[in-house]
Amino acid sequence: MGRRVTIRDVAREAGVSSAAVSLALNNRSGVSDATRQRIMGVARELGWTPNTAAVSLSAAQVHTVGLVLARPAPMLGREPFYMEFIAGVESVLHKEGYSLLLRLVDSVEDEVKVQREWWQGRRVDGSLLVDLQADDPRVEALSAVGLPAVVVGHPTLAGPFPAVWTDDGVAIAEAVRYLAALGHRRIARVGGPEALGHSAIRTRAFLGAADELGLDDAKVVPTDFSGDDGSRATRSLLTSVRRPTAIVYDNDIMAVAGLGVATEMRLAVPADLSLLAWDDSQLCELVRPRLSAMSHDVFRFGAQAAALLFEVLAGGDTASRPAVGPVLVPRESTAPPAS
Repeated sequence: MGRRVTIRDVAREAGVSSAAVSLALNNRSGVSDATRQRIMGVARELGWTPNTAAVSLSAAQVHTVGLVLARPAPMLGREPFYMEFIAGVESVLHKEGYSLLLRLVDSVEDEVKVQREWWQGRRVDGSLLVDLQADDPRVEALSAVGLPAVVVGHPTLAGPFPAVWTDDGVAIAEAVRYLAALGHRRIARVGGPEALGHSAIRTRAFLGAADELGLDDAKVVPTDFSGDDGSRATRSLLTSVRRPTAIVYDNDIMAVAGLGVATEMRLAVPADLSLLAWDDSQLCELVRPRLSAMSHDVFRFGAQAAALLFEVLAGGDTASRPAVGPVLVPRESTAPPAS
């Protein structure tokens, strides 16, 4: 082939995924005996040989994956997204005999310090990096020390690391078009922190879709993702001179808080105000009216991120890949505006 044969080459010839090849070549569970034999045969035919750096790393593995979250501990316990994401990660780690090392910190600078200490102290084999910002300091600092990692976010934020991501821009534009199709002209978004890369992507897509549709007074209010901040943002929007007739929230906690504010202000949902949540969860179905949502399989997202990291650890030629994006699930909280 004129170059070193990679796991991806073997996967393409065998008609399987790179993850399946990694499992077969490393004699791990997760593939059938027939598939394992086919993969081994293709590897021999192509002249595949182990990456010696990867083999050396394997010998020193501690069977632990790191995850650092710059979130307050009380908020993490209330937020369904990361509970489901971690469950998805754990579902893959369990099969591989790995453990998750989780740490909560106050800033990305603190995370750089923790991740560097973990890697250089041989406490992790690799890490998942989440909530990246534009020009995130973690990318340069952690790639410089050779940390094997996967970014959970858009590839434009990931630098040299492979990434797994959902197309938030397409999803938020779909939400805007749906509300516009119902007849809403004044649509607002209660977003996350402005510094977060995915928040910026959603903001650009939201404003771009509103402009394309000729919508009036499209507004974005940044928050810290908490219920309290979601309530504050909702009150600000609903007391404005031209209050929105529909609001899109960046998570389900803030959407539920927004529903409470609407009730407090004697606005009927959806007769007076339509509400749409991001990251569907049981919260959206437990409240009344049930909240319409951009439903996202967060458990599967976490599992995909962990699977990609194992491909990195196996020494394969690993590329970024998209995950399944959010899907619109209309419920009782959205309807045509009253006027």
